[in-house]
Amino acid sequence: MEGPTPVSALIHAATLVTAGVFLIIRCSSIFENAPSVLFLVTLVGAFTSFFASSVGLVQNDFKRVIAYSTCSQLGYMIFAAGLSNYSVALFHLANHAIFKALLFLSAGCVIHGLLDEQDLRKMGGLLKIFPLTYTSILIGSLALMGFPFLTGFYSKDVILELAFGAYSTTGNFAYFLGCCAAFCTAFYSFRLLFLAFFNEPNSFKVYVQGAHEAPFRMSFPLIILGLGSIF
Repeated sequence: MEGPTPVSALIHAATLVTAGVFLIIRCSSIFENAPSVLFLVTLVGAFTSFFASSVGLVQNDFKRVIAYSTCSQLGYMIFAAGLSNYSVALFHLANHAIFKALLFLSAGCVIHGLLDEQDLRKMGGLLKIFPLTYTSILIGSLALMGFPFLTGFYSKDVILELAFGAYSTTGNFAYFLGCCAAFCTAFYSFRLLFLAFFNEPNSFKVYVQGAHEAPFRMSFPLIILGLGSIF
């Protein structure tokens, strides 16, 4: 996670990591003629969603937690495509792009304000210093974990619903791992919020003294993406 945060936001939301899902969706007619491949796609997607979310539980780098959540959400998209629900996979891809860009840019505001500190263990007590950024991360995290009536809820819930309603062994398998991944997602999202904003301050004094909320040119995209994550 060495790249600048806006680059991370672009890569994780729009271009590099979503290209594989987009390719499967565009090649849906080919996949539909190969049921054994669809079975494999579903298994890989389900394993990926659970594995990446479980790894996210133990990461201490601010951006790395969000990066593993991207990998987990890609697993959801892949197993939705594997269950022949390509439109739902694309719907989740589009929703995920908005709240993942919001999370990465918000992380960038915190890292920028703390003189490039990325370790969650060296943060804490930042709520009063970064109120707007905290609100943005809260909205993005709630959308990520599928909190009711935010954008992530509609696509994530329908993926799990379709897996459960497939009435097949692979569908039930994907549904079980998808639910486990959803639990892990909620856990590491709240862990990130707690360590960064509510925990006892663990940062260096000079970092906290110089800490500041992002300027308007950095905050404005957060407001736009925050509205996108809600509506």
